[in-house]
Amino acid sequence: MFKKIMVPVDLAHADKLQRALTAAADISKLYNAPLVYVGVTSSLPGALGHNPREYEAKLKAFAEGEMAKHGVSAEIHAVISHDPATDLNQSLARAVDEIGADLVVMATHVPNLADHFMHSHGGQLATHTRASVYLVRG
Repeated sequence: MFKKIMVPVDLAHADKLQRALTAAADISKLYNAPLVYVGVTSSLPGALGHNPREYEAKLKAFAEGEMAKHGVSAEIHAVISHDPATDLNQSLARAVDEIGADLVVMATHVPNLADHFMHSHGGQLATHTRASVYLVRG
């Protein structure tokens, strides 16, 4: 049913993604669909790397750990954005097309008042891509 699964990851909050990562791995095994861990970063130095290559190396190490933990096939796709805080939704939508994902599995939060003013990342992907979007709380 699914051919390629995109899993957006925020390496700064990887500890909060476990339910979504497990769900993605389970779906990957069920449909024999490879995972693509997608991370968005800036070209400026930051906590996750001094440059995009360092960030990509950390994303690759993260993916290797997830592959070993869950026994799935995966690759990475690092997206460089001028301002990840404002460009995240567009960057993720482009990544869906670039990698040819037909399912996005991503972590989300419990809805709150702010969601009435700013739409969720998952909602934006569901609205602006052809991929199915599976949101995992917790």
